[in-house]
Amino acid sequence: MDFIQQFSDFILHIDRHLEEMVARYDQVAYILLATIIFCETGLVITPFLPGDSLLFAAGALAAKGLLSVELLILLLFIAAVVGDNTNYFIGNLLGHRILTSRKPLVRKEYIDRTHSFYEKHGGKTVIIARFIPIIRTFAPFVAGLGSMTYKRFLKFCLLGNLLWICGFILAGFAFGNIPFVKDNFSMVVLGIIFLSMLPMVIAFIKSRFFKKSTAN
Repeated sequence: MDFIQQFSDFILHIDRHLEEMVARYDQVAYILLATIIFCETGLVITPFLPGDSLLFAAGALAAKGLLSVELLILLLFIAAVVGDNTNYFIGNLLGHRILTSRKPLVRKEYIDRTHSFYEKHGGKTVIIARFIPIIRTFAPFVAGLGSMTYKRFLKFCLLGNLLWICGFILAGFAFGNIPFVKDNFSMVVLGIIFLSMLPMVIAFIKSRFFKKSTAN
C-alpha cells in the first residue's frame, strides 16, 4: 500500500519530484530519465511507469532552464528506440516461452489487446501505440512474436518515437510554465493520463457491449 501511495504521489506531483531530482543529481538526472523511458518501453514487466507525463514535465523543466531541451530529446529518443528494440527481440527470442510458462510474467489480456490493435491498424500500431499507455509497452513485444519483420518494425519504431518524444517534451517546453498549468499541474497530469487511456477505454466498451448487442 505504501508503494502505491508513493507512486501515486510521484505521478501527481511529477513536476516537483523531477525538479528535486535535477537539483540533487544534476547531469545524472538525464541518465535517470532515460532509464525510466527505457524500462517503460523495453521491459514488459514495467508498463505502469509514467511516460507521457514524465516527458511533459521534463519539457517544463527545460523551459525553466534546468535541463537542455535538445539533450533531453536526443537522449530520451535513443532510450525509447533502444527500449523498443530490446522489447522486440525479447518477444522474438523468448516471447512464446514467456507466455507459456507456468507463471507467465505478462498478463494475457494485454497481449490479446495488443494483437487486436495489430489486426485493426497493421504496422501503424507501433506508431499509434506510442501514445497509449500499456499498449506501447507490449506493441514491440507482440511485433517480435511474429506480427512484423524487424526491418518494417524499425521504420515505424523510429517514426513513432520521434513523434512521441518530440511531441510531449516540446508541449511541456511550450506550455508547462504557463501560470495556470503550473498551478494545476496535477490536474494536467490526470488529463494527460485520461486522454492517453481514452482509446483503450473506447476499445474496451466496443468489445464488451457492441459485440454483445450484435450477437443478440
